[in-house]
Amino acid sequence: MKTKLRIALITLTISFFVHAQQQPKGIIGTNNWMNNWTNFKPAANEYNEATNIIAGTIDKDTRLVKRNTYQLVGVVYVTNNATLTIEPGTVIRGDDKTCGTLVITNGAKILAEGLETDPIVFTSNKEKNIRKPGDWGGIIVLGKAPINSLGGVHTLPFDLEANLNHYGGQDAEDNSGILKFVRIEYAGRKLSSTKELNGLSLAGVGRKTILSNIQISFSNDDSFECYGGDLNMTNLISYRTTDDDFDFTQGAQINISNSIAIRHPFSSDISGSRCFEVDSYEKVANTDMNKKMTKINANNITLINLEENNQGLVRESIFIKENTYFSLNNSIISGFAPFVLLEGAIGNGDVNLSKMSFKNTIVNNCNGGITSESASSDSSIQNYYNPNSGLEYTKMKNTELFATPNIKGNPDFRASTNNTIAIGN
Repeated sequence: MKTKLRIALITLTISFFVHAQQQPKGIIGTNNWMNNWTNFKPAANEYNEATNIIAGTIDKDTRLVKRNTYQLVGVVYVTNNATLTIEPGTVIRGDDKTCGTLVITNGAKILAEGLETDPIVFTSNKEKNIRKPGDWGGIIVLGKAPINSLGGVHTLPFDLEANLNHYGGQDAEDNSGILKFVRIEYAGRKLSSTKELNGLSLAGVGRKTILSNIQISFSNDDSFECYGGDLNMTNLISYRTTDDDFDFTQGAQINISNSIAIRHPFSSDISGSRCFEVDSYEKVANTDMNKKMTKINANNITLINLEENNQGLVRESIFIKENTYFSLNNSIISGFAPFVLLEGAIGNGDVNLSKMSFKNTIVNNCNGGITSESASSDSSIQNYYNPNSGLEYTKMKNTELFATPNIKGNPDFRASTNNTIAIGN
C-alpha cells in the first residue's frame, strides 16, 4: 500500500512538473485577440472632422455618442464625481495647438467600453500622414488607491490645476471606471525638457477599475505609466512608443497579463527606451518606507524588437531599480541588449535578487541575460539565477518564434505552433 501511494505521489509530482514546463509562453488566446479593433497604421487612417468641441470642465454625468466626432481642446477635467460615458465607435481627436488632454479627477469616472468590432479611438486632430508622436496630451486618471509617497497623496508634474491635481488614498478597491477596446494614438506631448505626458497615466488608480484591450501607439513618452495604485491589467498593446512601454513607480501593485510591447529602433528616445521600467520611488526622501514597495506580477508577456539586427536606441527589455518586487512568467522576449538590467549594485546579495523571479520564459536574440549597471554584481547574479532559472536562451528569427510577426498585415504575435521549445529541452 505504501509503495502504491509512493508511486502515486511521484506520478503526481512528475505530472505537475511537466504541466508547469508546458505552460504557453507569450501572449495567448484561442483566437488572435489583436484582430479587428487594433490599428498598426494609424497615420493613414481617415477620421471624420470634429463636429463637437469638448473643453473646460465636465462636472455632471455626460455621454459622448458615436454619431459625433469630438475635438478635445485644452485640458478637460471630469470633476465633481461625474461620470463620462463614451459609446463604442466614438472618435475623440486631441487638439494639437492647445494640447488636448483628458483628466479624470479623483472621484470621477470614465466609462469607455468599446467593442472588438467597434473600438473607441482617441487620436490626433491632424490630417492623415502628418500625425506624429506628441500631437496631443493623452489621458490621465487620478484615483484614491494607495501610493507610497509621504503623506499618502501626491500630484503629477504636468502643469495641471492645483486644486484638481491630486491622487492617492487608502482605498485599494477604488473604481475609476472602464477602459476597454480603446485605442490611444499620437499622445504624449512634451511640456518641457523634463516634463512629458504619457499615452495613459494611471495615478493611484484602484483595482475595481477595468483596464483591458487597450492599444497605445506612437506615444511620445511612455505608453502606460502607473504611479502607485492597485490594478489588474490585461490584453494591453504598446506599439512604437518613444520612451517606455510600461512604467511603474510609487509602490504600484500590479498584475499585468497577456500583454505585448512592440518596439522599433527608429521610434525611441535618445536617452534609451525600455519595455518595462520598474521602481518603487523616484527619491527616497519623498517615500514612506513603511508602505508597500512596487510589486509587479507579469504573466504571458511578449516583448519584441521588430528589427532583429538593429538595436538602434532601444535598450534592455526590463530595467529594475532597488527595493522593487518583479516576477516574469510564461513570456517571450526577443531582440534586446541585454534582457534585464538591474540598477547599480542591487545584484549583490540574495536578499535583493530574491525580490525578482523569471520563470518559463524564452529569451531570444538578446545580447546579454540578467546583468547589472555594476559589472561587479554580474557574477552574483549569474550564480543566483543559473542554472535552473526557468530561462531558455535561444537564437531564432521572429518568423520562427511567432505566428505572423508582420506588422504590415494582420499581425499575430502568439507563439508559433511550430515552436516546440520548452524549458529544459
